[in-house]
Amino acid sequence: MNRRRIAIAAAGVAVAVAAAAGWAALRRKPAIQYETQAADRGPVVAKVTATGTLSALVTVQVGSQVSGTIKQIFVDFNSPVKKGQVVARIDPQLFQAAVEQARANLVAGRGNLAKAKAQAVDADRIAKRTRALADQKLVAIADADTADANAEAARAGVEAAEGAVAQAQAGLNQAEVNLAYTTIVSPTNGVVISRSIDVGQTVAASLQAPTLFVIAEDLTRMQVDTSVAEADVGKLRDGMPATFSVDAFPGEKFSGTVRQIRNSPQTVQNVVTYDAVIDVGNPDLRLRPGMTANVTFVWAERDDALRVPNAALRFRPSADVVAAAGPDRARGDRGARGGAPAGAGEGAARDGGAIAAVAERGGAAPAGGAAPARGPAGGAGAGRDAPGRRTVWVLRDGKPAAVPVRTGISDGSLTEVVEGGLEPGDACITDASGGSKSGAPAGGPPGGPGGMRRVL
Repeated sequence: MNRRRIAIAAAGVAVAVAAAAGWAALRRKPAIQYETQAADRGPVVAKVTATGTLSALVTVQVGSQVSGTIKQIFVDFNSPVKKGQVVARIDPQLFQAAVEQARANLVAGRGNLAKAKAQAVDADRIAKRTRALADQKLVAIADADTADANAEAARAGVEAAEGAVAQAQAGLNQAEVNLAYTTIVSPTNGVVISRSIDVGQTVAASLQAPTLFVIAEDLTRMQVDTSVAEADVGKLRDGMPATFSVDAFPGEKFSGTVRQIRNSPQTVQNVVTYDAVIDVGNPDLRLRPGMTANVTFVWAERDDALRVPNAALRFRPSADVVAAAGPDRARGDRGARGGAPAGAGEGAARDGGAIAAVAERGGAAPAGGAAPARGPAGGAGAGRDAPGRRTVWVLRDGKPAAVPVRTGISDGSLTEVVEGGLEPGDACITDASGGSKSGAPAGGPPGGPGGMRRVL
């Protein structure tokens, strides 16, 4: 019986030891693993990208002034044309008949005019004879007055006949103009890029002139209309160079110059863009209207800049990283190799002190190592770097250190560092894993829940 009790006690002790060992293993934090990328020197090119469409500088729509049936077409797609060249003809039979009718009306009007003039001459002679007889008391005065009135009426009839002749002449001119409109001619030199009609098709021009052809004036000079986002339009200016590519020629770059940045906004689904017009040379006619162009504007460029990866600027240290750095390195002190940027020493020290204080109470470090901002009531706000001021965390002697810097232009993956303690070859931390899963020391903050110490 005693042996049995001893065995049970030994087993209990073994279970307790195993449980204690497991609990200690659970409380042990894994080592922090860092992902780094070295800062280096090299070119940084700041770009604005946009999508646009190629088009001819001048595009003319050729229409028809009269209605009718298309009788002949003399050009096709891609046909070169000269100014005044006949490109199509509408069946002219109805218009020729109208011209003949107008000409006949003119002839009739001229005949009526001649008749009216003869009648006016005769009425004038009768009025003179009657007036002479009335003076000799051979006819009544009333007869003389009537003869004078008839002469005046005859002269008015001549004027009316002349007006009818003028109307007939105008009708003839209109009919001849309409007949001339049945011949469609090119208004400019260029190339036919669109044809909207076929022989036998009837065109109606009663309300508006239908478009028969679209002629590009000169395809050796083209333009690209791009849609630039409102956030980027301030970086562009007239006369700046631009490059673009088209899907038809992959891997090949074409160049142009910004001619105009139009002030008219274009809003699509609450997205505001502006049209930047780019002049493009096309001497070999490889570029075609309607092609989609992927445009790049270079608005700033540095040939030899100290570059830091953008992932390092986005890195936000956890409390374990700040604790591993120590107070001096977390503050970005000058003793951590390299000084703080000029004019930022006091602010950097303040920020580092705040980071160390947050680490002491077990909280996560603010974004970029900046001190938590105090709200109106004195509460802690969200930390944020001043404009142009950033904090880069680097590995030095195997430990993390905060380095305040001032940044310049960026190409989307690398950013220029214009001032600060960062040097080429520094291992910039882009990510960290391990440590406490929650980012706070295992077991929670000092004092347990609700026991966070206030740091002044």
